[in-house]
Amino acid sequence: MSVRVVVADDQELVRAGFGMILDAQPDIEVVAEAGDGAQAVAAVREHQPDVLLLDIRMPVMDGIEAARRVCADGTCRVIMLTTFDLDDYVYDALRAGASGFLLKDVRRDDLVHAVRVVAAGQSLLAPAITTKLIAEFAGRAARPAGQVSPERLSALTTRERETLRLIARGLSNAEIAQAMVVSEHTVKTHVSNVLTKLGLRDRVQAVIAAYETGLTVPGDPD
Repeated sequence: MSVRVVVADDQELVRAGFGMILDAQPDIEVVAEAGDGAQAVAAVREHQPDVLLLDIRMPVMDGIEAARRVCADGTCRVIMLTTFDLDDYVYDALRAGASGFLLKDVRRDDLVHAVRVVAAGQSLLAPAITTKLIAEFAGRAARPAGQVSPERLSALTTRERETLRLIARGLSNAEIAQAMVVSEHTVKTHVSNVLTKLGLRDRVQAVIAAYETGLTVPGDPD
């Protein structure tokens, strides 16, 4: 079964280029294109794709709001596109529910890989990269409260809290298992419990939650 994709960017050449690259793959089908955020939301609702490739800076409705609406609607996962590796909107895009982001000058193979990874239900960003990104923005001016309040952490067991803290430090499941002296299977169970109890979509949102609740703060030792 093909991965269904909607490509949304206000630059026609960018849309066409990404569309051609993805459509050339035997397991990926571009089902629609959109030139602004409102069109992107409408296209997702009409075509029910697996992945939305969405520019952060869009006319009519910006990419942040479009991502928020798409992620709230259902199961379509969002990859944000940006021209800067630390775009001021990236943090807000991840909080809106995006599974990660790509630079617009991404290599062909990396673009295809990213779509496949996100369609499979995984986060696009490597944990260490996610940590650096979130720490960068978490250390700036105060932002509105996130979707997870500090009080909700009480739902986690001691081991689950430790797992969340280690996720936020950028550790993989194997590294967490080594640090906690447990099996990798046990870690996977802890990670699943953390996401379920806190109502989080994936590890990216787990990292954000760890920073926004104060469980982890910028500058914590690795």
